[in-house]
Amino acid sequence: MTGYLGKLRLGVNIDHVATVRNARGSAYPDPVRAARLAEQAGADGITAHLREDRRHIADADIDALMEALTVPLNFEMAATEEMQAIALRHKPHAVCIVPEKREELTTEGGLEVARQENRLAHFIKPLRDAGCRVSIFIAADRAQIEAAARIRAEVVELHTGAYCDLHAEGRFEERDAELERLRDMSAYAHSLGLEVHAGHGLTYDTVAPIAAFPEVMELNIGHFLIGEAIFRGLTPAIAEMRRVMDEART
Repeated sequence: MTGYLGKLRLGVNIDHVATVRNARGSAYPDPVRAARLAEQAGADGITAHLREDRRHIADADIDALMEALTVPLNFEMAATEEMQAIALRHKPHAVCIVPEKREELTTEGGLEVARQENRLAHFIKPLRDAGCRVSIFIAADRAQIEAAARIRAEVVELHTGAYCDLHAEGRFEERDAELERLRDMSAYAHSLGLEVHAGHGLTYDTVAPIAAFPEVMELNIGHFLIGEAIFRGLTPAIAEMRRVMDEART
C-alpha cells in the first residue's frame, strides 16, 4: 500500500468485562484474566478507562493490570487532578485523555482541546515528564488536531463513533462523508507529527476502511469484542478482528 507506515496495532478495551462483574458485585468475570487472554489472542495492548464514578474498572483493577501485563496499558482518564495523581503513581505506558460526563452511557464525542489549550497543556506536562505517552481522544476536526499538536500531545485518537453509528443506521451517504473526513484528518494529523490512533464503536463490518488508512497506527476496540465473546469466546473474537484488520491493511 502506498504510504504504508507499519503494522497496525490492536488495543483491546476490557472495561465491560468489569461491567458484567459489577452487575452482581462479585469477583468474576475478572478483567485481568480477560486482558491475559487478549494478549494471547494477538492484542498489542490493553485499554482500561478508570471513570470518576468507577462504574466498571476499579482502582484495584489498574493495580492488578500494571502487575500482570506484558503488553502496554493504555490508561483512559478524564482530565482531573484525581486521575492525574493515579496515572503518575502507576506510570502506565500510555495515558489517553477523554471527555467524561457522569450521565453518559459511553464516551460521547471527542475532547474539546481548542478551547482549553492552556489548562490541558499544563495538565499533560507532568504525565509526559513521567514517561507516559499522552494521547488525546478527539473528533476528526482540524482545529482540535492543531490544538493537540500545540499542547504537545504525542498521539491523537480519532473518534470513529459517528461513522459507525451512520453505518448501523443505514445512512450510507453520510457514512461515506464521515469516513472521508476521518481519512483526511488522519493524514493531516500525521503531517503535524502526531501519531494517529482511532476507535469507538468499531465492529467487523466497519473496521476495514479505518484499518486501511496508512497513517493510523493503532485501533482501540472494546465493547463489540466483549459482546462478540459471548457467542464466539474472547480469543476467537479478538483473533477474527485481528484477521480483518490485517487483511484490510495489506
